[in-house]
Amino acid sequence: MTQSENSKVPLRCGKGGVILSVKLMPKASSDEVQSVEQTTDGAVLKARVRAIADKGRANKALVELLSDWLGIAKSNISIGSGSRSRLKSVHFSGDETELSVIIRQKITELDS
Repeated sequence: MTQSENSKVPLRCGKGGVILSVKLMPKASSDEVQSVEQTTDGAVLKARVRAIADKGRANKALVELLSDWLGIAKSNISIGSGSRSRLKSVHFSGDETELSVIIRQKITELDS
C-alpha cells in the first residue's frame, strides 16, 4: 500500500492492537458500513446503526456491526474514545499486522 493509500485508511497502531476512526450515525434505517470519508482531521470510516444513542445502545450496535463485518470477536473490540460522540476511536485487540490486513482488505472492498 502506498503512502497516499495509507492516508486514506482511518487506521493506526495502538497498544496491543489497532485503532480505527469511525463516524457513527445512530437511528439510521439500517446497520451498515458505508465508506471512508476524508475530513480535515483525517480519514474516518462511516457507519450507520438502527440503535438510538441512548445508554450505549448505538455503541453496542457499532461493536456488533464491526464484529460481523470484519469477522473479529466482539470481545476484541471496544470503544476507546468518543463513547458520547459521533466520532469514535474503536480499539481492536490482537495481532497488529493481522488486524491491519483484515481491516484494510474490507475497506478496499468498500471502494470496489
